Amino acid sequence: MQLSARNQLTGKITDVKTGPISTEITMNINGVDIVSSITTASAESLNLKVDDEATAVIKASSIMIAK
Repeated sequence: MQLSARNQLTGKITDVKTGPISTEITMNINGVDIVSSITTASAESLNLKVDDEATAVIKASSIMIAK
């Protein structure tokens, strides 16, 4: 699949916490964990499982930096 989004990070799924409505997907990308909350229907449709390789597509209209 080709996307116009430039913020695409490929990694390995390390945890899947399925709920009735939403599912938390944890991915490890170069030693850093990121967590995404998606609908359970989407997680089931994509058949996401621990140890799968996947791509996180990050779309943000603004990014805030704090120190």
